[in-house]
Amino acid sequence: MSVLRGFPSTMMDDYQLNVTKVLENASKVYGKKEVVSRRVSDGSIFRYTYKDAWERVQRAANFLVDELGVKPGDRVGVIGWNTHRFFELYYAVPGVGAVVHEINLRLSPDDLTYIINHAGDRVLFLDDGLVRLLVESVKDKLKTVEKFVVMSDSKEVDTSLKPAYSYEALMDSAKPSYKFPVIDERSGAAMCYTTGTTGKPKGVVYSHRALMLHSIVAGLPSTINVSEKDAMLVLVPMFHVNAWGMPYGAPAVGAKLIFPAQFYAPDMILELVEKERATIAASVPTIWIMVVDYLKKTGKKVDLTGLKIVFGGSEPPLALMKTLAEMGATVQHAWGMTETTPLGTANIIKSYLEETLSEEEKWQLMTKQGLVAPMLEVKIVDETGKELPWDGKTPGELLIRGPWIAKSYYNDERSKDALLDGWFRTGDIATIDPEGYVKLVDRAKDLIKSGGEWISSVDLENAIMAHPGVKEATVIAVKHPKWQERPLAVVVPRDEYKGKLTKEEIIEFIRPKFAKWWLPDDVVFVNEIPKTSVGKFDKKLLREKYKDYKLPTAE
Repeated sequence: MSVLRGFPSTMMDDYQLNVTKVLENASKVYGKKEVVSRRVSDGSIFRYTYKDAWERVQRAANFLVDELGVKPGDRVGVIGWNTHRFFELYYAVPGVGAVVHEINLRLSPDDLTYIINHAGDRVLFLDDGLVRLLVESVKDKLKTVEKFVVMSDSKEVDTSLKPAYSYEALMDSAKPSYKFPVIDERSGAAMCYTTGTTGKPKGVVYSHRALMLHSIVAGLPSTINVSEKDAMLVLVPMFHVNAWGMPYGAPAVGAKLIFPAQFYAPDMILELVEKERATIAASVPTIWIMVVDYLKKTGKKVDLTGLKIVFGGSEPPLALMKTLAEMGATVQHAWGMTETTPLGTANIIKSYLEETLSEEEKWQLMTKQGLVAPMLEVKIVDETGKELPWDGKTPGELLIRGPWIAKSYYNDERSKDALLDGWFRTGDIATIDPEGYVKLVDRAKDLIKSGGEWISSVDLENAIMAHPGVKEATVIAVKHPKWQERPLAVVVPRDEYKGKLTKEEIIEFIRPKFAKWWLPDDVVFVNEIPKTSVGKFDKKLLREKYKDYKLPTAE
């Protein structure tokens, strides 16, 4: 790409954007602000401040270099829950010039082994307990790992992993200050792998520059509107795309951070929201589907006034958003991918639309993935690469580019298919309306092609989940002898509707919203829908399970 060079500036354009500067500044300006972390062992609460955290990050940097022999460019894997220790490694590892590899602890043993070996991790940090047992089960297959560090409150290590160190013992013996080097901002700082729903996981390496611009300069402040007054509950797993930028964005503005350790118990989530006065919580929709179901089962009442719930990962059902709003919460929809660091779009209703749209029109707008984040560009294209209009009707593949968008995968031949003329290919089919709001129609692989026409599984799912008797629902394509593919709905009824909810009732409920040929040909009721390691419905498994399913219309 040719770049026009104009008149020289008088700015510090060579000042390097390094992630450690975020926490260093927080320790000075917001040093008294709290970081709250539940303990993995017993669920009790650990509290410290940004000033305390900064000292521990410096100690961690010292033991990384002096005790563990970590060098610039090394990859350092971390397998753990959302805790203050994982938070410290978000800064200490890139601070010494290495790369913090956030490892998904819910991967299969084969995929876990693959990404550790593929990344070339030299040192592996891991939480004690189940996580340690997981690593011990694959230790003989780890080809590059030389040292293990167990993270817990104990300074004793009881493991078959060798050589193994105690995180807290290393912390105690390390010097309390460290002079961090200035690092080329284009150097890798963090690393994450896709969840591998179509083949082996693919690695993405995030630069210091990308993380700083994403989380601090243009991403979170201008889209989620994080401020010093906020308290951020980090429900997003810290192994999942930089926990959506919150461990960087919160200290940048002095917001309180709340780490829940294991984060899927509804009562624990609600307790942290209430006791720690959380104002922002971001997660996939399935977390809040679970919370709402828990409240309905128990009859408990909660007041979520003052809490903003940010959805990502998949489109939240409109019924869920309305239910949470009735409880007092503000809801916001955002979109991104591992390859986009992850924030790509966020739904912000423009001021003049607030004044002119009806209440129902606003809700419909809020289901869209939203406006592209500052400093990024998006467009949609057809199968030939031709750009399509922003008319809100014409679907095409969503392409995106900008300073925190991946241009390739790490050491992976699939990189050749990642870009189209310098734009990253998301694999999502979307429309963009004249106001610039992106609406994902579906993942390209999840669209249902029936008689040459496309049916959106997402739209059907959200309509079905609005039924009061439905806990979860997903829609997949099933082969059809006449129409090529037809939609099959897979539904989990709420407990009080089990054995009572019928296919006919589901179809009649959604009939007014869709053309007749969009309606599912059948509905199957199940006790549970399988989910991916990051909490999304696993359609790959469902398609395999129902690949030979005979629809009633396939006679």
